[in-house]
Amino acid sequence: MLALAGYQLGVEFRFFDPSSGAPVGQIGQLISADYGDHDALKRFLDGLDVVTYEFESIPISTVRFVSERVKVFPPVGALETAQDRLLEKSLFQELGIPTPAFAPVDSLDDLRNAVTRIGLPLVLKTRRMGYDGKGQVVVRDASSVERAWKQLGGSRLLAEKYVSFQHELSVIGVRDPSGHEVFYPPIENLHREGVLRRSIAPAPSVALETAALAIDYSRRLMDRLEYVGVLALELFSVDGTLLANEMAPRVHNSGHWTIEGAETSQFENHLRAILSLPLGVTTLRGCSVMLNILGHIPPAESVMAIEGAHLHLYGKAPTEKRKVGHVTLVAQTMEAIQPRLWPLQEALGIARDEL
Repeated sequence: MLALAGYQLGVEFRFFDPSSGAPVGQIGQLISADYGDHDALKRFLDGLDVVTYEFESIPISTVRFVSERVKVFPPVGALETAQDRLLEKSLFQELGIPTPAFAPVDSLDDLRNAVTRIGLPLVLKTRRMGYDGKGQVVVRDASSVERAWKQLGGSRLLAEKYVSFQHELSVIGVRDPSGHEVFYPPIENLHREGVLRRSIAPAPSVALETAALAIDYSRRLMDRLEYVGVLALELFSVDGTLLANEMAPRVHNSGHWTIEGAETSQFENHLRAILSLPLGVTTLRGCSVMLNILGHIPPAESVMAIEGAHLHLYGKAPTEKRKVGHVTLVAQTMEAIQPRLWPLQEALGIARDEL
């Protein structure tokens, strides 16, 4: 999606992925090799002006190797912070961005101490490499403490207070090398089993002052990190307050709706930022609801028959719960979207009570 946004701007691309079957190979030159293969990385970098990434679970050593030879955005420091949940949460607190109570856990005794200090229930997470609900377990009672430790022990962990939130939100900001910034309005997200299922933009549950606060938190992060590119900040809305969950130094699944739902998509704005081009306006084209397509390819004609529906398939082979595409439904008002949502869910094979 980054490349598709860039081709219309006259930008040329080359891609690097450990998988030779990466879908991006369908639209451009793909160099497939291990992240530690320096010879392959040098071939990849030959003639490039700037490098970016859309997946944060890349070895920092690889990104540093690349950054010593070509400009890399977002900056290495932002990626390094986002890869470690303890560093991430500590940065939030340093910047005055509220978070759930948390504690590092490196032993069973640490976990027991965290239970005493934070209370139950809590979420035990790996500090690194967890995504889409992986690498975490909810500890609901004292009898499950040892079981949780056995399940995740061996990795550096973080214990975090379980939050009973009213809404999951994200805010997407963009910053260029000169410090110019633009923001999309907060988005309301729904996850199931740790996987994003639906995003609504703008978030219907967010008051103007809350939206402004979410954007201010995003701005604090980008300014401190001297950020360049798109940054997503995920938040919990709890009784009118906001708690930061995590940040993603990349274009974000909850921003895919911007392709049709905003004057400038997150993908185009990311490219504008890293190429020092003027940032595009983020004005909305109405209201949008995005649904992820998981595990199967729906009949295209059924989706496209729904007014305002925009189908995106990623060229991925469908496997259980794998994100293989998304659909964005756009209309001038949420009232106009509502009667189209159930037919769209039916077309995607999503049960009425699933979202």
